Amino acid sequence: MKSKKLITNLLIVAFVIAFGVLCAVTGKITSPVGTLWSLFPPVVAIALALITKEAYSSLFVGIVMGGLLATKFNPIHTVDSVVTDGIISAVSGSAGIFAFLVLLGIVVALLNKAGGSAAFGNWAAKHVKTKVGASIATFCFGVLIFIDDYFNCLTVGAVMRPVTDKNKISRAKLSYLIDATAAPICMIAPISSWAAAVSGYAPEGQGISLFCQAIPFNLYSLLTFVFIIAITLMKFDYGPMKLHEQNALKGDLFTSGTETGEDDTPATTKAKVIDLVLPIIVLIITCVFSLFYVGRCMGEEWVFASANYDASLGFVDAFSNTDATVGLPWGGLIALIFTVIYFICRRLVSFKEAMECIPKGFIAMVPAILILTMATSLKNMTGLLDSDAFVSAALANVEGLANFLPAIIFIVACLIAFSTGTSWGTFGILIPIVLAIFPIGDPLGIVCMSACLAGSVCGDHCSPISDTTIMSSAGARCDHINHVSTQLPYALTVAAISFVGYIFAGFVTKWYIVLPVMAVVTVAVLFAIKSLTNKKSA
Repeated sequence: MKSKKLITNLLIVAFVIAFGVLCAVTGKITSPVGTLWSLFPPVVAIALALITKEAYSSLFVGIVMGGLLATKFNPIHTVDSVVTDGIISAVSGSAGIFAFLVLLGIVVALLNKAGGSAAFGNWAAKHVKTKVGASIATFCFGVLIFIDDYFNCLTVGAVMRPVTDKNKISRAKLSYLIDATAAPICMIAPISSWAAAVSGYAPEGQGISLFCQAIPFNLYSLLTFVFIIAITLMKFDYGPMKLHEQNALKGDLFTSGTETGEDDTPATTKAKVIDLVLPIIVLIITCVFSLFYVGRCMGEEWVFASANYDASLGFVDAFSNTDATVGLPWGGLIALIFTVIYFICRRLVSFKEAMECIPKGFIAMVPAILILTMATSLKNMTGLLDSDAFVSAALANVEGLANFLPAIIFIVACLIAFSTGTSWGTFGILIPIVLAIFPIGDPLGIVCMSACLAGSVCGDHCSPISDTTIMSSAGARCDHINHVSTQLPYALTVAAISFVGYIFAGFVTKWYIVLPVMAVVTVAVLFAIKSLTNKKSA
């Protein structure tokens, strides 16, 4: 099977390279920058990942394709571009995120080693005794952790794995529940790293205000929550997820593949629920404080320095000015030190066992860091090809269709986020365009702003190269391709409903009308799908 996948990859790569060289020689690719060709590398990577079900080689092929196009198929310049502009730039630009992931991985390893996760699992097993209860508990816990999507994915996964395993919920379903509450909740939480990122693209002093106005129209995020609750209470699944859930009832939580990550057998059985809850509370508090403090210390050149500390900045303004790649590692480090001291004082782990969790936590994050590095490299190569210019030009041609712009922007944002695997990069491209088309405060402009944010989350949610998708797989310790393939039908269902909702919202710019109507539509669509699936299985 592996040899067949390798041969498939090699044949596709050979074909693409031969085609590109032919086009370059014949002059058909004079300059791919700012053209439809700029979206070719991520499309190749995603297609390969879906065909071969192997992420590493698929991402690498996409990176190489980007390098070839950016350098017009010059082999020497391609190698330099892939290494320098792609991989090195990805590592240096994501160093803060990598540090936070490693710190979080170590905290999770400590929680498992000390028995905190097992204690919570045992407590939850006594109170949560059904699949419905376990799913709702996972959803609620995910909603409560709204500070950052990476933090959300890994924490919810570590805490809820024992609960969902005991209630025979497949790891693919757990991955979906994690992913469906990570980015969506961050995108509608005014106090989050995502809100800070969005506000950075708005006019000075109006970022958080615009973000809050856009929340009620963020249909994809809000309808995803309606979808989760409805499908859980209706007790049915469809698409590939149905097979995974049927196998989970028989004791097979994975269907294909095995559990990723290190063994997390606790060192003691003396742990209590507080030994899980307290470190997580400390982690949340320290992350919030660190993001707030860093926001007060960021200078005009977006450089962190304590000398820049501005005590006059309020809580909201500081969050609008923060940098999560700096603040989150601060919070993670403080929480890690506290957790080590706390567990040693509680005699749940020895100092030696605590130190052994450091490499374990790092090792558990290696697959996610590797894929994240390659996904970021691919995003960098797409940036070299100036895909934002192509998208801007495409949107400029549809300005006359004002009432349909929310739906159009939603689809465009979905496609960009799906192709590049980044929500932040997508709304970074589209928000300035939306603000240039509509004046501040225009009701239709607010709907378009929401459509941009919702589409960014949707495309990111569907993309196999998205960092949040990768983190959700890591948090649930689920095979990444299994997570992507089972999640896609659910995400596309909500995306289709949201698209219809944005057509409606383009003419009726009242959220208190649009949102309830589309929530009812979501439930109705699920009843229709359930009826159809029951007929097929009958």
